[in-house]
Amino acid sequence: MHFFLVIPLSLFFLSQACTGIDNIAEAITLLELNNWDLVAAINGVIPQENGILQRDNCHVATKILLHIFCLLASVMFWLFLLSTFTPAVTLSPLYSAVPPTSSSSSSSSPPSSSTSAFCPSNSSSRHIVERQPRMLNFRVEYRQRTVELVLEEGSTVGEIKQILETELAVPVSKMQLKGWKSGDVSDSTVLRSLHLPKNNSLYVLTPDIAPTASTSKHSALQESLNQNFLLVISHREAQRDYSLNFPGSRTIQEVKRNISDLTNIPVRHQQWEGWPASASDDSMTLAVSGISYPCHHLSVCRRSSPANSQEPTEECADVHMVSDSEGDDFEDASEFGVDDSEMFGMGSSTCRKAPMMPENSENEADALLHFTAEFSSRYGETHPMFYIGSLEAASQEAFYGKARDRKLLAIYLHNDDSVLSNVFCSQMMCADSIVSYLSQNFITWAWDVTKEANKARLLTMCTRHFGSVVTQTIRTYKTDQFPLLLIVMGKRTSNEVLNVIQGNTTVDELMMRLMGAMEIFTAQQQEDIKDEDEREARETVKREQDEAYRLSLEADRKKREAQEREEAEQVRLEQMRKEQEEEKEAIRLSLEQALPPEPEEDSAEPISKLRIRTPSGEFLERRFLGSCKLQVLFDFVASKGYPFEEFKLLTTFPRRNITQLDPGSTLLEAKLFPQETLFLEAKE
Repeated sequence: MHFFLVIPLSLFFLSQACTGIDNIAEAITLLELNNWDLVAAINGVIPQENGILQRDNCHVATKILLHIFCLLASVMFWLFLLSTFTPAVTLSPLYSAVPPTSSSSSSSSPPSSSTSAFCPSNSSSRHIVERQPRMLNFRVEYRQRTVELVLEEGSTVGEIKQILETELAVPVSKMQLKGWKSGDVSDSTVLRSLHLPKNNSLYVLTPDIAPTASTSKHSALQESLNQNFLLVISHREAQRDYSLNFPGSRTIQEVKRNISDLTNIPVRHQQWEGWPASASDDSMTLAVSGISYPCHHLSVCRRSSPANSQEPTEECADVHMVSDSEGDDFEDASEFGVDDSEMFGMGSSTCRKAPMMPENSENEADALLHFTAEFSSRYGETHPMFYIGSLEAASQEAFYGKARDRKLLAIYLHNDDSVLSNVFCSQMMCADSIVSYLSQNFITWAWDVTKEANKARLLTMCTRHFGSVVTQTIRTYKTDQFPLLLIVMGKRTSNEVLNVIQGNTTVDELMMRLMGAMEIFTAQQQEDIKDEDEREARETVKREQDEAYRLSLEADRKKREAQEREEAEQVRLEQMRKEQEEEKEAIRLSLEQALPPEPEEDSAEPISKLRIRTPSGEFLERRFLGSCKLQVLFDFVASKGYPFEEFKLLTTFPRRNITQLDPGSTLLEAKLFPQETLFLEAKE
């Protein structure tokens, strides 16, 4: 009945899907210029290389054409049944620039040739294709209250505040709406420009309104929203811990996305341990999730049997077939088991207008975090793990470790103005085989050159690290040849760009070129490993020789020091001995000079004649007055070199120790009169 619609509609949708052209008039004009030859129209827009893209387009066109024929045949069947019961129901113009007129005017004036293929003349009852406004859900927390809102994305932030003013009885002038991912926004900001997900969590701050006793609990919540939580997350498979700081206003979902970037585990495949039981919703903020402050420990691993269901993605707009008769609504294409985005090779991200990378970002790491988050939002969580850091840091990571640990550097250059970007990202960069191969063998670094400022910054970095030749090569590529994938290999003196892969390629060709670059790198790496092992062996021998020489020098030094200490000790002892001898000699002379003169034999006083045997066998003889003290006898013996402290003076028989007597007693009292033989003995 309406089968004549199938061919033009199929060709139009195919052209739009394969080329990424959103302008309807431009797509139709392109088809008309090529006499409705689909492959010729696509190849006229997308650059080719050795005919590869032509064959790919034919293959894609055939597959999508089959999907469209099945879909439209089913729709025609239902239209036929409906027309049987309601003959007045017809299709309204789908892509006519002229609005439908009343039944009387349409019957009097025939339709033009440009629209007759699309518009039947009967318009008494119509099915209108409408673009429904996208609705956003907001969960707003204020002290102990939570407000649920649903608004169109065409609304403004000020409209949200006006609704909250009615619900919370808080003046708009004293209200601060926080929780936006893009930072603070003004009341006139349109929600569509913020590119928000379907579900959002916000919170209201009122610093000018003092909390009452009933709001003290929420005051603590507001304080916790401004606190930083340290999450120590253990990646069990890699046996690695990550210590990450997050503000209390960050949601659990955002934490999981950051971990996805670090571990390359998609959110839907993550299996967590350590979240409290109260953290049942990923849209909850960390402040209200019940985690420990200031530090909380978690662990994550890849789910062994991931669920087949995909995470819900945001739709740009829902298209419904609306009938004038109640109860006759048509189901959209998803009811027939065909997803529009899958059928045309486009994801919902094609409607996003947010840039992949902010312009003039001061910090390269922050710019790459934004790039990774936006890439995941557009094309899904399965993608290469982009290195977060400067190009210099990525080069150091790839090129300047041990030879066994080095990798190739893959630099992905994105350009949103190229019609190839969506296909390359969704079908090449997100293919499981490509993601796995890049993760194992490459350090992948990315940059967005859509903005001129970011492109100029990239060229400056490339000139500094790879030279002007690489920079000039990038300059020569036109916008429609992007995205580019540069494969860089580190060498001893300079870095070499092995390959530049353009966006007009296939998964098989991309894998082949990556493997070819890997073969070149592996050969060079084996040479580097051999050189490094030989160098390490030489250095090991040299270190051992140096260590042996050092130990020999150390032993000689210790031996010399010990000898010097021994000689110094001998000198010191000799000096002490001399000093002691000199001291003894001085004492001896002093005692000798202090002795009273020896009395004459014919002296009238009693005289005691003493004979003293020394340890060497010699005898000392002297006369003493009987009235002399024993101290005089002791001084005499000491003056001969036998001091009182070292020797004792003994009688022969009976044996007596004279040195134990009182030195003040006389010789008569000591019974050493008129004569006596004594002997000296060293004290023990």
